[in-house]
Amino acid sequence: MNKKIISLLMAVFLLFSLTGCGSQETKADEQKEEKPAVEETKKEESYKIGIVTPTLSTSEDEFRAAEMMVEKYPDIVKHITLPENFSTEIETGLSQIISLADDPQMKAITIASGQSGLLPAFQKIKEKRPDIITITAPIWDDPDMMSKYIDVCLDTNWVKRGESIAKKAHKMGAKTLIHYSFPTHMAKEVIVNRKDMMKKTCEELGMKFVEVTTPDPQTGNGPTAMQQFLREDIPRQIEKYGKDTNIFGTNCGMYEVIIDEALKLKYLMAEQCCPTPTQAFPTVMGLELSKEDSGNFDKINKMISEKAAEAGMTGRLSGWPVSVSVFLPQYSVELAKKMIEDKDFDAKNIENLEKLGKEVSGYGVSFDKLKPELDNYFVMIMDSIFY
Repeated sequence: MNKKIISLLMAVFLLFSLTGCGSQETKADEQKEEKPAVEETKKEESYKIGIVTPTLSTSEDEFRAAEMMVEKYPDIVKHITLPENFSTEIETGLSQIISLADDPQMKAITIASGQSGLLPAFQKIKEKRPDIITITAPIWDDPDMMSKYIDVCLDTNWVKRGESIAKKAHKMGAKTLIHYSFPTHMAKEVIVNRKDMMKKTCEELGMKFVEVTTPDPQTGNGPTAMQQFLREDIPRQIEKYGKDTNIFGTNCGMYEVIIDEALKLKYLMAEQCCPTPTQAFPTVMGLELSKEDSGNFDKINKMISEKAAEAGMTGRLSGWPVSVSVFLPQYSVELAKKMIEDKDFDAKNIENLEKLGKEVSGYGVSFDKLKPELDNYFVMIMDSIFY
């Protein structure tokens, strides 16, 4: 009886041993088979985003914004620049952009240049690699054609700013808004539309709207004559309308005079034509900014606020807390990354865009459609900072 039991136990043990060995061998084989699959998954997950900007000397903000994204995502973001003289080297520039699609890991391409003539590159990319996500931040070709070939088009809401600037100036205490411009600028539809919106909003708010024409820096004696006119005319206007007057100019070259005179005469400056802490404020206020400080808007805004307080101008100067020329390139990369990694992310949903805008800038960002019929072309306005 005992011999039978022992024999039975030995048979069971032998069977178990064989099964166990077989199981280990099977698991080892499975691991060997699974290992290439894991490597293949990792390979599929790795991707690149191309960002195209002007050169550093052509447009510092866009260039530095792209470099910041390269620093943040060194294994993902590839930055290339357009030729220095893009208008005479268009074919070279387009070829450089299209060549990004030769990289099989390239999953998105964004262009932040504020130039026209770049749409053909996107047309070629979509023919060559329809899987690549395309974003502009911005370019200025025909909006309807852009909407057809580009997945997401981004820009500033230039026209609506006519309303938002007038409303902000009114909130700051302005009773009069003076609009300085010149003939070649007023020949541009978007500037005229913004001016008309500004005038309409002023009338609705009970503010006086005054339009003043300066010497034209593009056809006359350059910016010097325009700036000298502002030096002489602004004090006359403030004497006539008082300190509760907001000054707005349509040209970036006006703002060294406008902000400098504001510090002396104490009138209001709700927003520059290109709203950024780095336009005119550092030069006029003598801010010492290192290369590392150029993208540190928290530090720059704090320095401006301190200078405004020293001049007794707290609350009478305002703008956007982040340069739009830095925000949009950075935002476009983060948007591309979101669209690649989150297949459920709807880039045509304005709430999604605004949430991401807050995450990227730290401030509220409002998006609208450029046209009701274009569901992928969005224009934005950022919340203001009051110094």
